[in-house]
Amino acid sequence: MSDFLEGASGRRLARRFRPGRGPTLLFLPGYASDMEGSKAVALDGWADAEGRAMLRFDYAGCGASPGAFEAQTLEGWRDDALAMIDSVEGPVLLVGSSMGGWIMLLAALARPGRVTGLVGIAAAPDFTDWGYSDAQKRAIREEGRLAEPSPYGEQPTVTTRGFWESGERQKLLGGSIPIGCPVRLLHGTADADVPSRISVDLMGRLETDDVHATLVKGGDHRLSRPQDIMLLLGTIAALIEQLTR
Repeated sequence: MSDFLEGASGRRLARRFRPGRGPTLLFLPGYASDMEGSKAVALDGWADAEGRAMLRFDYAGCGASPGAFEAQTLEGWRDDALAMIDSVEGPVLLVGSSMGGWIMLLAALARPGRVTGLVGIAAAPDFTDWGYSDAQKRAIREEGRLAEPSPYGEQPTVTTRGFWESGERQKLLGGSIPIGCPVRLLHGTADADVPSRISVDLMGRLETDDVHATLVKGGDHRLSRPQDIMLLLGTIAALIEQLTR
């Protein structure tokens, strides 16, 4: 059952917490996504069957969490993730999808004593840099927002100047990333939104030696086919076994 957590600056965040054995799995959705996506739901079902603690939530302005979507920033959503980490006890394993993969990295840097492992699904750090053309960036700066057709629904994908500038302040791929916990990265070779080279680049920049990148031939950005879900669950199960043995 969903409840609400009071996040930073009084933000009310919808969440669903499932008690169980640790580490607590915390799912971080992608841009304009929510906790009812197929991967989040599948992971929650697995956690239920395995007796594992699981927490999923909606960023402010997304899903069941109140707030104006266009008023949100990457830094604000990072703080929402930190509020979720701080709301549970013990170690936390972050699972981040697309933009959620960027937020999981920022959260791990902010809570190194709490985050015990990371699993990225088409992780998209720095997408405000490489994900927009010069013309798109100019439109965001000059007009304050960019609205483009979305391949995932009828509503356009909107990027505001506030979000874009927030992302530019939090870029990670310019140097070494001081994260020491185990990291697993999954990425489809047919991803039309986040090139698989981003995960390969990220793997090389993470300071931990315990990082694996798995490329899925023909996999798209969502990696939500049955075989992709099985890969995700198997990756998480193996990482938890490593962390708790």
